[in-house]
Amino acid sequence: MSELIDLDPVDLGILVALLGIAIALSAWQKIGLEFKFATAAGRSIVQLLILGYILDVIFALNNIWAVVGILAVMLTVSAIVTRNGISKKIPLLLPLLWISMFTSTSVVLLYVNFLIIQPEPWYAPQYVVPLGGMVLSSAMNGAAIAGERLVKTVNASQWEIETHLSLGATPQQAIANYRQEAIRAALIPSINQMAVAGIFIIPGFMSGILLGGVGQEQVPLQVASSAASYQIVLLFMMAVANLLTTVLLTQGLCRQFFNAEAQLK
Repeated sequence: MSELIDLDPVDLGILVALLGIAIALSAWQKIGLEFKFATAAGRSIVQLLILGYILDVIFALNNIWAVVGILAVMLTVSAIVTRNGISKKIPLLLPLLWISMFTSTSVVLLYVNFLIIQPEPWYAPQYVVPLGGMVLSSAMNGAAIAGERLVKTVNASQWEIETHLSLGATPQQAIANYRQEAIRAALIPSINQMAVAGIFIIPGFMSGILLGGVGQEQVPLQVASSAASYQIVLLFMMAVANLLTTVLLTQGLCRQFFNAEAQLK
């Protein structure tokens, strides 16, 4: 199998020109996304370069506390970004997001790590960090969709909720349908991703393994088989983590919507 082709600064410069086409197209069509395109591109370049150096250090250290530290930072940043996308007015939303994503990601990651992959040592950063990061990213997206949908629906349905409460329903019963709809909406991307994976679509994680070649001593068939296996593992991890995250988050949000007397805030 051919060796991995390294990209030099000239190649990356040509790649930036590709984004310039998108910026020019946005200006031509008067979409107004030129500044956002440029800002997002600049941030992604700087952030990914920094992340690359950090991962080099973590992989070299091969230390459990370094692995836990990088995952904790990723979790905290994800929780803050998700909170900003849902609402800053809901009390305790940030710790609720943090705990929900931490619980779901930890449960799924430990299950797969100890029962399926079983790396040596068990905290091997080349497995724990990328898998944990991708599962956490998926859980963050699920939390953002479910949280935003539930908050907007409850705000728009206050009279209906008050009516249910006046008829004797508990707070959980009064918003049960809204909570279920929010969870379903958050899980649609994961279900769709599993449904179309492999049908003329190569998922991102699998593409990365194929490009990297896993181990250059492996033959193409072995690389493709390994890529497919790890992609299946990742898809299932993300689906379960999304469900756990949204269930925990929406349960906690429902409690934030009502006071001690079961009245809608």
